Amino acid sequence: MRVVLAEDLFLLRDGLVRLLEAYDFEIVAAVDTGPDLLQALVEKRPDVAVVDVRLPPTFTDEGLQAALEARRQIPGLPVLVLSQYVEQLYAKELLADGTGGIGYLLKDRVFDPDEFVDAVRRVAAGGTAMDPEVIARLFSSTASSAADPLARLTAREREVLGIMAEGRSNAAIAERLVITERAVIKHTSNIFAKLDLPVSDDDNRRVLAVLAYVK
Repeated sequence: MRVVLAEDLFLLRDGLVRLLEAYDFEIVAAVDTGPDLLQALVEKRPDVAVVDVRLPPTFTDEGLQAALEARRQIPGLPVLVLSQYVEQLYAKELLADGTGGIGYLLKDRVFDPDEFVDAVRRVAAGGTAMDPEVIARLFSSTASSAADPLARLTAREREVLGIMAEGRSNAAIAERLVITERAVIKHTSNIFAKLDLPVSDDDNRRVLAVLAYVK
């Protein structure tokens, strides 16, 4: 699997290269600025891009903007964004086109190699990988009143919804909550009914539906 990596801190960039190579990824470019990232993405057309939000020269959102521009030029280009903090605006920009192959993780997740690599692979496969803290922030900003449809959900349904929005399958949700897959299916059906969302067996389509709701 071919990867373009963008990270301005040399030690972290080198560490990510070594980590991904240890899991049999091929790093076709490792860059440290927004312009270099855009050029690498357009020229190399990788299977997935792993991108720091903030890159030189201004250290604001060059990485994100370069990735978004690349997705405009190469529709569906899988992009996993890494950020030091939860930035709702960045998450919403990433989700704006309503297609899969996207991820937003806090950099702390990199220190769990299995979790990080799993996220890279999910995004490369066209799925989603949203950090739990990002999802929690989006949900909290959406469910601001008792009149909001999210307020209709039970505590267990909100748990299931949060894990679903991370991009997890029914099996993964069941394992985390220590319940059966049949129970997960029942909860997800209730969630979609209460939120007036179309039910889908496709994990990616249902995640995008939920994220479109909360963004």
